[in-house]
Amino acid sequence: MHEYMSSARVWGLSCPGFPEEVSRARRWTRDILRGSPLADDAELIVSELSANAILHTASGQEHGGFHLAVAVSRQIVAVSVTDDGGTRTASKVEHQDDDAEHGRGPDMVSALPHRVVVHHSEHGHTVTAELFTQPGAGEFLC
Repeated sequence: MHEYMSSARVWGLSCPGFPEEVSRARRWTRDILRGSPLADDAELIVSELSANAILHTASGQEHGGFHLAVAVSRQIVAVSVTDDGGTRTASKVEHQDDDAEHGRGPDMVSALPHRVVVHHSEHGHTVTAELFTQPGAGEFLC
């Protein structure tokens, strides 16, 4: 393989900021990861991150939207949701009480993946959740 080639495959989906697009993003992720033992976790993460983008950023406003990316290699499955910004910070992961009716999604998102990375830019926030396919896979990441 050429030194500049990657074995990772990447898919992207842009969605308008309507609540029904969360289920579309979830189905799309499930279709890409069909047969993967990480499909259920990735689907749940995408659902939570997409819903948060619509509820808490400009993505849910008129003409707003969000972008979903799924990257798959032998070592990792990474799902990223990029919102339209409009807030100073991306969603925060905070522990909620067991009887809380809302706000437990970020707890789930932080518990499932091996690593979560948040990138802020002037155009929005990207939250990437990385699921390693095998123990020690993260040791090879830069």
